[in-house]
Amino acid sequence: MKAAGLGTAPVVSVVGAGGKTSLLRRLAEEYAKSGQKAIVTTTTHVLKEEHPYFLTDPSPDQIRECLEAYRQAWAGGSSSGGRLKGLPEEHLKQMIGWGIPVLIEADGAKRMPLKVPADHEPVILPQTTHVLSVYGLDAVGRPLEEVCFRQKKAEALLEKKGTEQVTPGDIAFLAASEQGGRKGCPSKALYTVILNKADTPGRRETALAICGLLKVKGVDRVLVTSCLEEKWSRQL
Repeated sequence: MKAAGLGTAPVVSVVGAGGKTSLLRRLAEEYAKSGQKAIVTTTTHVLKEEHPYFLTDPSPDQIRECLEAYRQAWAGGSSSGGRLKGLPEEHLKQMIGWGIPVLIEADGAKRMPLKVPADHEPVILPQTTHVLSVYGLDAVGRPLEEVCFRQKKAEALLEKKGTEQVTPGDIAFLAASEQGGRKGCPSKALYTVILNKADTPGRRETALAICGLLKVKGVDRVLVTSCLEEKWSRQL
């Protein structure tokens, strides 16, 4: 995915499971390499990393200084467990008005490859222009109870037991559902499904099968990605 393909000053909310932070990292790096700047933040929580462009409780001026120095700034409020939480609402509104991309981790998944959102999730800002809904392909073929955050929600939505295996059809169903991946997506935002961890030929075949199922459901904006191999390609 090329950063320029997201349009002018997008506000991108990343939801789902199976590689959200890796996706945000890659997008921020692509913006920086292309000579642009990007702010990364969260409306939930994101792990803080040991980089100088990770800022805790920054002022808007500190964020601007970081952008000048590194072309990316990961900014959030202080939280427990080595995490950053959301910035104050007034800071978010101010940054969105700067005319540079704002990338937001808007969901949590406890490092699992699949999730179904709870009633209060995801936390998507109304200014969002793009929603990226992430799924880890390593969930397919494994018991739902082993790979899914909010397992009981998933069981009810998919009408299957936790001991049953996740199928390509399950991923397609969740990604197309307004109770799943599309939950909370603003009506004017572009919705894209990210099928991540396509690290083996078998997973890539699975991804192509999911792409076909999604197309039937009217979802034709799909990216098949591999953070391991740093390969990002669009599948139509």
